[in-house]
Parts: sequence; structure tokens; C-alpha cells
Amino acid sequence: MLKMKKGLIVAVVAALFMALAACGKSTETSSPSGAEKEGKQKITVGTDAAFAPFEYMQKGKIVGFDADLLDAVMKEAGLDYELKNIGWDPLFASLQSKEIDMGISGITITDERKQSYDFSAPYFEATQVILVKQGSPVKNALDLKGKTIGVQNATTGQEAAEKLFGKGDHIKKFETSVVAIMELLNGGVDAVITDNAVANEYVKNNPDKKLQVIEDPQNFASEYYGMIFPKDSELKAKVDEALQKVIDSGKYAEIYKKWFGKEPNMEGLKQQQ
Repeated sequence: MLKMKKGLIVAVVAALFMALAACGKSTETSSPSGAEKEGKQKITVGTDAAFAPFEYMQKGKIVGFDADLLDAVMKEAGLDYELKNIGWDPLFASLQSKEIDMGISGITITDERKQSYDFSAPYFEATQVILVKQGSPVKNALDLKGKTIGVQNATTGQEAAEKLFGKGDHIKKFETSVVAIMELLNGGVDAVITDNAVANEYVKNNPDKKLQVIEDPQNFASEYYGMIFPKDSELKAKVDEALQKVIDSGKYAEIYKKWFGKEPNMEGLKQQQ
């Protein structure tokens, strides 16, 4: 009887050891998942989500043309990323300090900015326009002489206004284009100079505000948006390659049509690229 119990105990202990060994083996050979499996590092992307239809907040989420395009490009490049709403001025500061890896926020590629940052290939053709109240005597940019103009601070809208009329109190700078438009509605400025897609989107979505968009290609030249990186970023080449694939596959045109309701004119964009 004692011998049988002893044998039973030995068998149970042996079985336990075998089970533990099997568990240990399973743990060692299990495959990690997601970014850990491929050794991916999450890319931090900054934006200023107050620039509809490119990026804006909707139910706590950043949405817009830029957000959709970024998602398509990062998926094509096989990169894990997080898009953060950090504001316009902080975006540039965060790039210089390398707190973020890149940015996308309807950022125009300029020679001045290229001295401090790297840009992707252009992904959007834009131009500055004038936003005024319906019935305004303003018909072109030169009609703004002597009037008070609203612009978003540190943008090409501000540059365009100052190029035409010089610096001074007649140009009022605001944190976002939306705030500048609010000042126009309140009578604090006579006009707002901003990007065409932003102005057209606001007028379309707010017909009761009775605003109109004035185009002036003679005084406002085409400009091109690019994704932005710290200087000498190794990420730029991978993003450029993925962006080109997104364009060539037709995905870019699909995203463009979703947000602007028409097919993109690719000729000017291809020439820039």
C-alpha cells in the first residue's frame, strides 16, 4: 500500500515537471505581435487640428484630408504612428527639438522653412484667397490697401499680406484661420487672407454667414504643401517612396475626391515632384 502511494506521488511529480517544461517551452517560442514583432518604432506626427478640411477635431478624433493621406502613406510605408494635435507654433518648435518625428498640417514648402526643416515631396497645390462679407467692395488683393486684414500667424497668408502691404497694425494676426474668420464676422477686420481650400470649405459649410471667396491668381501664386521633418531626417526617404506609391495607386485621388468632391489636377503636382 505504501509502495503504491509512493509510486503514485513520483508519477504525479513527474507529470507536473513535464507540464511546467511544456509551459516554459511554449513561452520561449511564442511570437511577439504588432510593432514589437517587426521591431517597429511608433512615429510621432504633430498637427494643428484647426484647419478644416485638412485637419480638425470631430468627436475627439483628428479627421480631414491630411489625416487620411497620412494614414495611407504610413500604412504603405509599414510604419506605426500616432497623430497628435499640438498647435501651429508648437509643431515647429517640437520638430526642432525632435520631440516629434514629423508634421502634417497644410504646411507650405518655402525656401525659408527649408533652411530649418526637411520636406516630403509636395502632396497638395494651394493658393491664397481673400475672404470677405458678401457685398464687400473688395474685388482683388489690391483693393485691400488701407483696410484691416486678418491672417493666421506665421503662415503664408501673413507673408502674402505683408508682401503686398508691408508690416503693421493693418495686418491682424490670429492663432488660427477660424479665429481670423470670427473676427471678420464680428467686424474686427475687413477681410481674411487664407488658403483656398480652407476658405471654400468654410463658405460651403456656413452659408448663413454670407461670406464670399475672391480668387486673385495675379497676386497670389500657387504654393505646395509638404509633410515636414527635422533636418536630415532618415524618415523622409521612406515617406517620399510611400507617398509616390499612394499617388500612383489611385488612393490619393480617392482621398482627394472624398474631401473636395472632385478629381485632383495632378499636372502641377507632378511637375513639382
